[in-house]
Parts: sequence; structure tokens; C-alpha cells
Amino acid sequence: MSGDHGPGPGRDHGLDRDVCRDHDLDLAVRLLAGTPTHEGRDPQLLRRWAEAAEEFGRQMSPGPVPVRVVERDGGLAAGLLARYRSRPPVVEVYVDTVDRAERLVAELGWRHWFPAGSVLAAALAHERAHAWLHHAHVRAEFKRALGHTALRLGPRRLYAHVAGADELAAHAYARAACGLGRSPLLLTEALAAACSESETDRWVS
Repeated sequence: MSGDHGPGPGRDHGLDRDVCRDHDLDLAVRLLAGTPTHEGRDPQLLRRWAEAAEEFGRQMSPGPVPVRVVERDGGLAAGLLARYRSRPPVVEVYVDTVDRAERLVAELGWRHWFPAGSVLAAALAHERAHAWLHHAHVRAEFKRALGHTALRLGPRRLYAHVAGADELAAHAYARAACGLGRSPLLLTEALAAACSESETDRWVS
């Protein structure tokens, strides 16, 4: 993964939140476009889904989710920052990836967006969002918010899953919960680009 991921040290620090949000939305649309099952989808449809997913994530208020946090190594090799497992409920945090991400933020001059310690906080918030989205009633609300209709019977609709949308909601929740200047999705992409070409294909958030 490569490309322009934002300003280096001392550049464009004055971007307002609306501009940053537009930039993050572009990243979100690109994530959906690269997700299997979305090949050939109308870009405007993908943008509507991305907007709906991010708005849902920003407004989420996860209730208590009893999840054990376990620290592990080997995340860089596996392309992992953190991962939620539902059975049993556990969040695995890869400390080597967290450390590399913190160094990358400093190297890129992004501390105004991602303060020291925010990588771990955002990773935990992201996985807490996934745990919350795992609940059936929350997932049903999420599907309705996205509005992807699989079947219509008179006035009734059956809403379908949108692949990749839960990632966008989790990133949006993490940004809001941690008060970040940009979406963690930006950092995830930059981290993937900083890895070797062989590791990039395996990178997930």
C-alpha cells in the first residue's frame, strides 16, 4: 500500500475538522471499494454507506462489554495492531505494532492528530466498538442505518450486511472516543505502507 498519507512535520497543521473529516471519508470510501463484494459498485453508493457507517460509529455509546485484554508480540509480522475474539471475549493487543505506530506518528509529525499514548487507546476503543457491534440488536440498528436492502416485501424490508462497514464504524468510534484529530484509518494505512511489500498484503486493522 502506498500513496500520500497526509502532511509531514510542520505542514497543514491548520486543517479544520470539516476538511479532515472529508479526507477521512475519502479513505473510508477507498476501503469499501477495495473490499470483496464491492467490485463495480457505484462510488456514490459506497460514499453513502461510508458516511452512514462513520456517523453510526461517532454516535455509538457502547455499554459494558466484559472483555479481557491480552498483550502479545508478533503483530508486525502478522499485520495486526489489535484483534477482537468473541469466544471467549478477548482483545489481543500487539505491543510491537503499537510501539511501531507510535514511532511512525513521531516520524511523520502527526502528534497534533495522535497524541502520545493514543495508539493503544484507539486500538482498545476500536476493538470495544467491534465487541459492541457483535450484539444482535446493535447490528440490526447498524444495518438499518446503512439502508442496504436485501429484500422488500410490501412496506417491510430485510436489510443486508455491508462488508467493511463495521471497520469504518469502529474507526469512527475510536476517533470520537479518544478525541483524535484524524481517523485511526489514516494511521493504519500509513503503518501498512511503512511495512515491507511482503507484509503489506497481510495487513489488517
